[in-house]
Amino acid sequence: MNADPKNRPLVVAITGATGVIYGVEMLRVLKECGQETHLILSEAAGLNLSIETSYSLNDVASLATVTYNNKDVGAAVASGSFRTRGMIVAPCTIKTLSAIANSFTYNLVARAADVTLKERRPLVLMVRETPLHKGHLDLMSRAADCGAVILPPMPAFYHHPETIMDIIHQSIGKALDQVEIEHHLFKRWTGSTNGSPRR
Repeated sequence: MNADPKNRPLVVAITGATGVIYGVEMLRVLKECGQETHLILSEAAGLNLSIETSYSLNDVASLATVTYNNKDVGAAVASGSFRTRGMIVAPCTIKTLSAIANSFTYNLVARAADVTLKERRPLVLMVRETPLHKGHLDLMSRAADCGAVILPPMPAFYHHPETIMDIIHQSIGKALDQVEIEHHLFKRWTGSTNGSPRR
């Protein structure tokens, strides 16, 4: 069952950093392309939803195939025997990064991430904090040493974004590239001619 990794569910976690729209929009995109998603929402993510967006918890849950309580450490995604294609934490708080980097599996987000790493599956952390002190950088380095991909949502401009959603889509697209999910969220770089992007 689910022998092909591309047919397995993707775990998406939304934590309490600013930028919850990255996780919400990612779920919407994945639902449109038919990708099964298993969602974990941290308690602080629910608060940020009400601060930063017009989405309710039910709205976000409806975008996922399965939704788990962050306290449910007995959930399917807490076991390595439950096969997934990987996990994306969007956005990822420094607290969550710290838990993952130190294998401190105190909630389901951290446990599912730890499982993803130990099973050698892609784990993408869209760390959202600025500026960064050395402690933050050390945590990123430690998580990367364990196999995580550190992917802060840093905007690019070579694709000439015209809206905030264009910028959001570019970061989401970079994350989806890491778990090999096809998308058309931004115009890819194909080289330049006389210093200008080739169109």
